[in-house]
Amino acid sequence: MSDLFQPGVPDSYAEAVSQVMVSANWHTYQVLTKRAERLGKLLNSHLRFAAEQPHIWWGVSVEDKKYGLPRIEHLQSTPASVRFLSIEPLLEDLGEFDLTGINWVIVGGESGPGARPLKKRWVVSIRDQCESAGVPFFFKQWGGVRKSRNGRKLDGRTYDEYPIRRQAEVPEKSTCMELARSFLASARTSLRLEFATI
Repeated sequence: MSDLFQPGVPDSYAEAVSQVMVSANWHTYQVLTKRAERLGKLLNSHLRFAAEQPHIWWGVSVEDKKYGLPRIEHLQSTPASVRFLSIEPLLEDLGEFDLTGINWVIVGGESGPGARPLKKRWVVSIRDQCESAGVPFFFKQWGGVRKSRNGRKLDGRTYDEYPIRRQAEVPEKSTCMELARSFLASARTSLRLEFATI
């Protein structure tokens, strides 16, 4: 899925998707955006019903100080039950930052042609801040042009920490299919109404 909060995605569509996530509570969802302001506004209003669900994790991308760090405050201002930071690709030293209300941090380097380097001290700084704050830390990769060669070990070990995940019973397939049909019809109707007013 693309960014649910990007311009051009109607609020009604974000609400319909959120209703599906709330109803299909046997899954854990990770909703990630760079549009932190819109995320904050919607989670405090139309999407509040979904914000407080423990199986829906709401996160923001944090790649640098200028654009990334300000997104954290928008996320912290929401009533989200689980908030996470996707600090990848990490492009510079972020320094000290506030992890209040954050439930999970993912860190990784950029990969592919033209990948910018990731410095160990940047990663260690974030890991240590997470440890001090009691926030689960997940180190995804060093990245690079050939990321598989660089691996994902930090100081000789992997970091695969997660927030506590809630388990829910998976319903019968027929119930799942009925839910899917119901929400698809609802989403189509809301989108027709939304685009009819444009």
